[in-house]
Amino acid sequence: MTATLTAPRVALLSNPNTQLSRLTLFVALAALPLMAAYVLDDRLFQGDNVWLKPLKFHLALTVYTGTLVLFAMLLPEGSFTSRRWRVYFGIVTICILAELLWIGAAAALGTASHFNVTGFWNVLYSLMGLAAVILTSATIAMAPAFWRQRSDPLMQAISLGLALTFLLTVPIAATMANLTGHHVGTPVTGARFPIMGWSMEVGDLRLPHFLATHAMHFVPLAGLTGSRTAVWAAAAGFTALTLWCFARALMGLPPF
Repeated sequence: MTATLTAPRVALLSNPNTQLSRLTLFVALAALPLMAAYVLDDRLFQGDNVWLKPLKFHLALTVYTGTLVLFAMLLPEGSFTSRRWRVYFGIVTICILAELLWIGAAAALGTASHFNVTGFWNVLYSLMGLAAVILTSATIAMAPAFWRQRSDPLMQAISLGLALTFLLTVPIAATMANLTGHHVGTPVTGARFPIMGWSMEVGDLRLPHFLATHAMHFVPLAGLTGSRTAVWAAAAGFTALTLWCFARALMGLPPF
């Protein structure tokens, strides 16, 4: 099998989408004052530093938009620069900035952003749920451009990964948002997975949500094999794993 990142394709990597690139840089740089706040502010919320959650979201969204920038560079220059795309990316940008402002404000006030149904925070929670759907829709909106070149296994894998990110993330996130928290069941010992913090005792919807949002990273790896069969197998396998973890979580069971 031959490598799919040929010289002409590598050359395309020098033409990033300006809107998405600027957004990625801004979200990354905006995390710097939050890092300082994390060091200087020792307030805790639910056992963690109040600034930990905003930092996680800045990291996640930097990776998200940065990945879209990288993928867009694999297509001919101008693929996402029409007026329609500029307006759409402008709306996505507003939604991302609104999410970060909401989460950062909640941290500054020492309160919850997610699952906070008290007063005006409940209104914000609903609005930010809509914003989250819109910003995630960038994946499925961009997927057709890669699907049109699906004879290339890498392009096929990117298209499927992008589409699955939206199709898996939205129902899982919506389910979680309609509950009182991300746990299904009540942890007793507090045992958690290292680093990620998912519960090892009860159902934890954060795990399938994590998998769903990263379909855009895992599935495209299969495209590097140069095999379209491998791409389909990876897409099916990753979908099955995500849904398996989702079902286990809804039953109040840890994934393994």
